Amino acid sequence: MKKILLLVLSLTLTACATSPTGRSQLMLISPESAIVESKKAYLSTVDELDKENKLVSDPQMVDRVATITGRLVTVAEESFPQSANWEWSVAIIDDPETVNAWCMAGGRMAVYTGLFEKLKLTDDEFAQIMGHEISHALANHTAERMSRSMATSLGVIAVGVASDHHGATALGAAAAAKLALELPNSRTAESEADEIGMRLATLAGYEPDAAVTLWQKMAKAGGSAPPQFLSTHPAPGNREANLAAMIPAMRQLNSSGRMAEVTPVDIVR
Repeated sequence: MKKILLLVLSLTLTACATSPTGRSQLMLISPESAIVESKKAYLSTVDELDKENKLVSDPQMVDRVATITGRLVTVAEESFPQSANWEWSVAIIDDPETVNAWCMAGGRMAVYTGLFEKLKLTDDEFAQIMGHEISHALANHTAERMSRSMATSLGVIAVGVASDHHGATALGAAAAAKLALELPNSRTAESEADEIGMRLATLAGYEPDAAVTLWQKMAKAGGSAPPQFLSTHPAPGNREANLAAMIPAMRQLNSSGRMAEVTPVDIVR
């Protein structure tokens, strides 16, 4: 047991990375491995949804999601060149009671119809949500959450150290990819995604003010039972105030409000 603890400590001290905002990140699994395992988890999840007839193919909804997300992807690829080779895709899930959306490592996303039905989102507000989600992937937050889930098992980490010093062990990684969808992000990661997401949405041509109105709607939704989105996206203190304070600087990024080109995004049907 002592040897295992020493191995875990050694891995923890050496497996570090830096986020787009300059924050030090613990990485027990590499971002590249997170993308590989996330793809497996995504395809498995989509397959289950397809069997349950939960994938939306309504042309109007598909066009709206594809257009807004496609503009955000254009800006993401310009700002983060490493994402240009990602397999960008969105599954629109028919679940009117679920207020949620997510983006896995590698650009594989999902949005639930409950977001639109419960929150009555404007295009600008939806752009803020997807910009926020895409930012989690761009900032390698998926790999961080996978690392956290792997860190709960000393045995998994010990095997990882023995077989792959970078932590990209097949044992545990696949399960960690699915578990990462359910684990909450850290408050720091949320603040990073807020900032990067608002930047993406603004550069794509959407109103930065929508970030504030979005979270006002989110806070009101569900009454005593908050939306699932808030369970995996814990709200940092003074979130609305922090978002509002960023609006003037964001406006300067795209003062003309020019809309970005639409990069084709695969809508899973």
